[in-house]
Amino acid sequence: MKKLFFCSILALFTSQTQAQTKSVPVYLDESKPIEVRINDALSKMTLEEKIAMIHAQSKFSTPGCPRLGIPEIWMSDGPHGVRMEIDWDTWGHAGWTNDSCTAFPALTCLAATFDPELSLEYGNALGEEARFRKKDIILGPGVNIYRTPMNGRNFEYLGEDPYLASKMVVPFIKGVQQNGVAACMKHFALNNQELWRGHIDVEVSDRALYEIYLPAFKAGVEEGNVWAVMGSYNKFRGQYCSHHEILVNKILKGEWGFDGILVTDWGSAHDTKEAALNGLDIEMGSWTNGLTWGESFAYDNYFMAQPYLDMIKRGEVSESTLDDKVKRVLRLNFRTNMNRNRPYGSFATPEHADVARRVAEQGIVLMKNEKNFFPIAKDKYKKIIIIGENATRSLTVGGGSSELKVKQEISPLEGLKAKYGENNVSYTMGYGSGPTVYDSFVPSPYNADSLKKEALALAKDADVVLFFGGLNKNFQQDCEGADRITYDLPFGQNELIDDLLKVNKNLGVILVSGNAVSMPWLDKIPALMQSWYLGSEAGSATANVIAGDINPSGKLPYSVPRKLEDNGAISFGTISYPGDSIKQIYKEDILVGYRWHDTKKIPALFPFGYGLSYTTFEYGKANTDKKEYGKDETIKVSITVTNKGKIDGAESVQVYASQSKPSLERPEKELKAFKKVFLKAGETKTVDLIVPVKDLAFFDDKAHNWTVESDQFTLHCAASSADVKSSVAVKIK
Repeated sequence: MKKLFFCSILALFTSQTQAQTKSVPVYLDESKPIEVRINDALSKMTLEEKIAMIHAQSKFSTPGCPRLGIPEIWMSDGPHGVRMEIDWDTWGHAGWTNDSCTAFPALTCLAATFDPELSLEYGNALGEEARFRKKDIILGPGVNIYRTPMNGRNFEYLGEDPYLASKMVVPFIKGVQQNGVAACMKHFALNNQELWRGHIDVEVSDRALYEIYLPAFKAGVEEGNVWAVMGSYNKFRGQYCSHHEILVNKILKGEWGFDGILVTDWGSAHDTKEAALNGLDIEMGSWTNGLTWGESFAYDNYFMAQPYLDMIKRGEVSESTLDDKVKRVLRLNFRTNMNRNRPYGSFATPEHADVARRVAEQGIVLMKNEKNFFPIAKDKYKKIIIIGENATRSLTVGGGSSELKVKQEISPLEGLKAKYGENNVSYTMGYGSGPTVYDSFVPSPYNADSLKKEALALAKDADVVLFFGGLNKNFQQDCEGADRITYDLPFGQNELIDDLLKVNKNLGVILVSGNAVSMPWLDKIPALMQSWYLGSEAGSATANVIAGDINPSGKLPYSVPRKLEDNGAISFGTISYPGDSIKQIYKEDILVGYRWHDTKKIPALFPFGYGLSYTTFEYGKANTDKKEYGKDETIKVSITVTNKGKIDGAESVQVYASQSKPSLERPEKELKAFKKVFLKAGETKTVDLIVPVKDLAFFDDKAHNWTVESDQFTLHCAASSADVKSSVAVKIK
């Protein structure tokens, strides 16, 4: 009897389980292909539910479709860490106690490492933190090109060269997305200044667009398989970029086959019909400046909310335009928050701090080092004086939307005291800035004369002086929403350095910034380091490099002009940068950064790709595996590099290409390959670098295609764009 009862219960349970299994909707069945699930979910939605899927319900979320169990999509600002939680409908901080993250170095620092493997680690660690915080999209990385040193947001980007940016962004995206979190590559496209960003109309040639400003976006889509792209605020040829027929429909979703979502920057949508027809998929932050203010609870009035619904009902636009958007959003759901196999992530761990520190260490660039000023041995000096606000100021805050609330931030002063001992290191500000404010200049509350007087008194008797200056992510420095207003260092730093040199010439300068600055004192100082916004482990990394525990290996991801007018964009006057407040013309065309300096014979103060070491590297003679190549082949460039010094180090070998007789103007040379090689003291390695022949193409804007001409090309193995070590010529058929 007991056996019969048990069998009856088992049969009932089995039949119920089978019935439940059979009744699972196709869109929830993870055994089905994603595209089948997408179409099934779409078929079950009402028109109103579809509309709800494509616009915000709060500052950083969209509502999903609760009736069908399709979750909300939650986003967070990046790209250097997971931003603190923001109120539902204001820009105020929510006041959580568990949203203190790891701050990773700014992307200029990552670019300066010239190390794609490290970029993968960075992206993975960021993805783990975003996943743990239950974010579905991290709003980064940024890949806009460093066109001038004045752009307030350059520190969030990967430098001036499209090849470098392309090679660094792809592993970053893969690292983030292997955690089931979408990277959101931004800002598409031509958002190369913050001044008038909300309306400036950019005019640029097709050739410059394809050769300079789009390659990193294209690599992120085609090689990185990025799941989200953010549109920019500005216009291009009269149309806003976030719903742009050419940029979005023709290029992003047409030529590149992008299958993810295009999301607005916060407040970058402007027209319902254009948004419907020109590929915008999710609208966020309308009626806000994206940073400090916004109209309250306006979500139903967004361009892609009730107005879009009304247009469809009136027959003015087809429902098929909406269906394509919803399909893309559902695809994102299935890739992220409806993927039960994605990992759980981790948050503010020692492992993440280790990644942040190593990126910082490898990104610091040694710019000048007379008489081996650096490294400073721990027993070399008894009285080390640290001067400058950037030695103690928190630099994980400020800068706009990339602000972070960190679990830990070690300042350079703290790192140096830990390294050299409390009794050997003293500090004074020397200069002071105002508090961090995003949308207005706040003068310094300090008495500049008093700060300088104290600094000079301490410096006079010091064994060595380390000056920590630069910019600080405040308004009109390195900050979203405003460009810089001067190429000079702010708050009297240039004058302070001059005065310090009068009392102590044993002075090293450490510049913290995401942009180039003028250096009128450069010839007078023995040593200079370019540091960056280094994040949580800033102090540890800085002290390790200064002390010589880490041999610096960073390379500049941008050129440093001697004077501002030496920059290509700025040399053409106001209409080229910043424009006339309405329109702007990129008159330097394809000659951006080192392309301008090389081609126009205007030497940079410090060239792209430049960076010294505590050891010396000797390059051998470059050679190729053969001398003639067809269009579908790859060129292998080989060169030996020897560490001639007594300590281990790393060198980023760069390969630039020049064409002998191009039918269109080409730059003097262009970066086509690089590899970071680690060498022990006395070690020699043969470095092989691969250059696909197709990468020697230029964009023919008349034929609208990429063209490799039959010609002689010269491949230059170099330590920077201005330091060619060995060259080899090849013929292309």
